[in-house]
Amino acid sequence: MTALFPNDILDRARQVVTACKTHRLAFATAESCTGGLIAGAITEIAGASDVFERGFVTYSNEAKIELLGVSEKVLVAHGAVSEAVARAMAEGAIVNSGAVVAVAVTGIAGPGGGSPEKPVGLVHLACAQRGKPTLHVREVFPGDRTAIRLATVATALDLTLKRIG
Repeated sequence: MTALFPNDILDRARQVVTACKTHRLAFATAESCTGGLIAGAITEIAGASDVFERGFVTYSNEAKIELLGVSEKVLVAHGAVSEAVARAMAEGAIVNSGAVVAVAVTGIAGPGGGSPEKPVGLVHLACAQRGKPTLHVREVFPGDRTAIRLATVATALDLTLKRIG
């Protein structure tokens, strides 16, 4: 049987599931440009149901506002692909779920939609945990849409592991 994800992503997902189990942390995702791929990678791991609380796919600004409580003012001031929105998405995923830790991603996977200020491949990632500061990473990933999205999944899992400690 063929795996849905590359081995490196499955290894990272397995590490996240194990870390969440070890620390007894419920986990959630809030995804835009990855469209649920982070949640998909986590749920590829047997036993993920012990820790994976839910995933939000908030592709539109309306979904970010309605499901995660992202402020419309923040979206207008910074744009959907921004540090402020990624942080608000991660924090909103915790507020709107039973999760203790949540990772969020928002970016431009291409091939269109980029600009000089926000090029194709730009992704903002954030990981929030109750009682701890929210971490943020800004990346500009090379490659086509698939490469950008898979790199985003891998980086989101790495950021989650860093947050959990």
